[in-house]
Amino acid sequence: METRAEALDFPRRDLRLGVCPDCGFLFNTILDASVQAYSEKYEETQGFSPTFNRFARELVDTLIERHNLRGKRILEIGCGKGEFLIELCARGENDGIGIDPSYRPDRTTHPAAGRIEFIRDLYSERYTHLTADFVCCRHTLEHIGPTLEFMRMVRRAIGDRPETVVFFELPEALRVLREGAFWDIYYEHCSYFTPGALARLFRLADFDPTRIELVYDSQYLLITALPRTPSDAKLPHEESPAEVIREVDAFRTRCAESIAKWAQFVRGAFAKGERVVLWGSGSKGVSFLTTLGISDEIEYVVDINPHKHGRFMPGAGQEIVPPDFLRDYQPSHVIAMNPVYRDEIQAELDRLGVAAQLAAL
Repeated sequence: METRAEALDFPRRDLRLGVCPDCGFLFNTILDASVQAYSEKYEETQGFSPTFNRFARELVDTLIERHNLRGKRILEIGCGKGEFLIELCARGENDGIGIDPSYRPDRTTHPAAGRIEFIRDLYSERYTHLTADFVCCRHTLEHIGPTLEFMRMVRRAIGDRPETVVFFELPEALRVLREGAFWDIYYEHCSYFTPGALARLFRLADFDPTRIELVYDSQYLLITALPRTPSDAKLPHEESPAEVIREVDAFRTRCAESIAKWAQFVRGAFAKGERVVLWGSGSKGVSFLTTLGISDEIEYVVDINPHKHGRFMPGAGQEIVPPDFLRDYQPSHVIAMNPVYRDEIQAELDRLGVAAQLAAL
């Protein structure tokens, strides 16, 4: 948000998670899809993190080698600012089509972008005529309510091309349940998948899942599938719906305990006159602040993305600042919104001469 007043006035909605006892799919049962808005103002990129970039490059190389993606046509549904698709096309000399309403042509400088057609829109029936050898969709399915209808649309678009490879990446929900990770539950994520629930969705949509993987400290769930009659073979990492139900039951207690723990930590530090900042202004940070009802206790949120600096956290109002801000501010505590980046953040704190205690969710 551009101003603190605008951030504090940002619309809110309730969220109520439900679970399907037959497939283990978790979803917001009271979703109001009319308030979901994605445009060029949506700032989703993690491309300023060396840790994330290393992961993305390694994944690109793995996909190119595994599926011989050289001289092929690649379609990415929900391509964001295009970084991943550009890497796939650059490193494999592929051609691409990227579809996303938040795409920004002014942020694309890589020469390989000339091999890609970018479409600033949501993927819909309007684009089912587009064909590709490799269809990928990363961190998009969790934003979609009617997931089965969406997957069936993708399947219709592929038609009778059985050699087309389909690859999806999204957050893994079992970890969220087991960790009581309330910060990973937020309104724009209306659909939550465990490995088993995702595999079952793909089979219902007439895809045959061939591989399921957990990556990025088991935070991300990867699935590879082919457009053919699904087999009955259960893949590694698949769990039963009954297992999901058990984790859901335990999550109620874990979530309450996690909320109480972090509320006590932040408010206790504030009461002692200690400065606390968050590191990470994405959806995790927003959910953390708004769930705990944090306002004056935390003044600033740090982010390495320069396009966020000087803006404000939706619903909570904290200003987003660059890491260098901490050199003068000298907080007592830094809370990392993702433990994957702990080493990266500690290195920055050391560089800045900030002796804060670093904690991670």
